[in-house]
Amino acid sequence: MDFKQFAFHPSIQAGIDAAGYATPTPIQAQAIPPVLAGGDVMGLAQTGTGKTAAFVLPMLQRLVDGPRGRVRGLIIAPTRELAEQIHASVETLGRQTRLRSVTIYGGVGMQPQVQKLKRGAEIVVACPGRLLDHLGQKTIDLSRVETLVLDEADQMFDMGFLPNIRKIVQQLPKQRQTLLFSATMPEAIRQLTGEMLRQPQTVQVDRIAPATTVSHALYPVENHLKTGLLLELLRHSDTESVLVFTRTKHRAKRLGERLAKAGYGAASLQGNLSQNRRQEAMDGFRSGRFQILVATDIAARGIDVSQVSHVINYDIPDTPEAYVHRIGRTGRAARSGDAFTLVTHDDAAMVRAIERTLGTALERRTLADFDYSVPAPRREVEFARGPRPQRNPRRAAAATHAPTAKPAVSGRPQQRRRPRRAKPAMQG
Repeated sequence: MDFKQFAFHPSIQAGIDAAGYATPTPIQAQAIPPVLAGGDVMGLAQTGTGKTAAFVLPMLQRLVDGPRGRVRGLIIAPTRELAEQIHASVETLGRQTRLRSVTIYGGVGMQPQVQKLKRGAEIVVACPGRLLDHLGQKTIDLSRVETLVLDEADQMFDMGFLPNIRKIVQQLPKQRQTLLFSATMPEAIRQLTGEMLRQPQTVQVDRIAPATTVSHALYPVENHLKTGLLLELLRHSDTESVLVFTRTKHRAKRLGERLAKAGYGAASLQGNLSQNRRQEAMDGFRSGRFQILVATDIAARGIDVSQVSHVINYDIPDTPEAYVHRIGRTGRAARSGDAFTLVTHDDAAMVRAIERTLGTALERRTLADFDYSVPAPRREVEFARGPRPQRNPRRAAAATHAPTAKPAVSGRPQQRRRPRRAKPAMQG
């Protein structure tokens, strides 16, 4: 089977050929026909299965011969990185169609986005929060949307975006095509599907099947020795491009700094970075300027770097599905990859759940020359947070230099003065 069997518009087929697509992936082969037929589709597919083209190509087909200059296709994604990745696919596959795509997300100024919308766009790829801002300021009109795509719906649920999505959908025409893609199907997503999709056809591909080209290994270690063991692993492994996962933004930031201090080309990718810094980290990782990228699960959505040689779970993920998502970023395109996971005694239950999901026991490894007997420090040092800055510097300075209270005379208790009531502030 090849893409020509779908009978795409010649300008779209030209984009497919230019992108080097030959044989559809399983999710593309299953999802594209019902989407082209105009029905609602619920797709269960994890990262790296080719699902982006499974909804981008039919959307281009639907919009290519219609009116221009108004938003007719809306794709909602959980993160800025994923939105940019989808936008890049739209531009690559739809280059010959002259359909215009605009990205909308927070962390950057609204005005450039407003200007692009004013110039006219047929496809908008958006994150929920910033899209609501545009709707509130009436800088975008969604009344002509023909196709809505909700990508990575389970991640949007994890990030608390479902109320925003419901508000956005209220601004859309009731007569539309809706496509929902998710790696997992928690109850909240099942309920959302019932609300927004009409008699959807379900397509499911490799929901939790990991790549067979990935080699797995567990490294048991005490929590305070994780960083030392990670540095030893990096020294002992033939690594090309390494993606390291942590549980929190703070740990990603501090671990990235620690690796850079140890002499590695390392950067962190986490939600507190500005968009420019996030893009710099992503571009540096793709180009090879950064050998190591430390990321959280949420920040890593949208990472699509085919040459990742190692995925290292500094912190074990919260679910077996998240483990499969993480390791799915190595061992791609018939290349071999390694997935290392640092585990503590507290991770035993999750390890068993992951092994049940994979259907096999994972190898436990130790490093012969690593000292596992170093005692834990009395208090957290490496990932301890610094002192919080004072919210009111003047008040803090006044407190520092305030005179001490006079001692009571002759043992008599000091009388308390009743505090004066503050005068109401002038309104002006």
